[in-house]
Amino acid sequence: MHLIQLLLPDPTTRAGPSRGKISIGSRRSLASRFNGVTAYLQAPTERLGRQGTKSDSDNIVILEVMTEEIDVAGWRDRRRELERRFRQDKVIIRCMPMALV
Repeated sequence: MHLIQLLLPDPTTRAGPSRGKISIGSRRSLASRFNGVTAYLQAPTERLGRQGTKSDSDNIVILEVMTEEIDVAGWRDRRRELERRFRQDKVIIRCMPMALV
């Protein structure tokens, strides 16, 4: 079993056409494909980053799904689509092995 986490920009702090779409479209898509999704939307989650001498920060939401098998190529395609859709240099999607206890 694997836990997959998507770290995405917080839709409530964004302006423009993509505002709010994470909380509806991405959750529905993941829930349908993986028979459920956990969305951490309310917690004040902040990402701090550094690139060269520049620092930046933004608020994020975390979506999680559990799956038996991992389609690495499919997740890479999904990551590229999310980067394009939300105008991000990099979207983090991470996968961790897990066991239910």
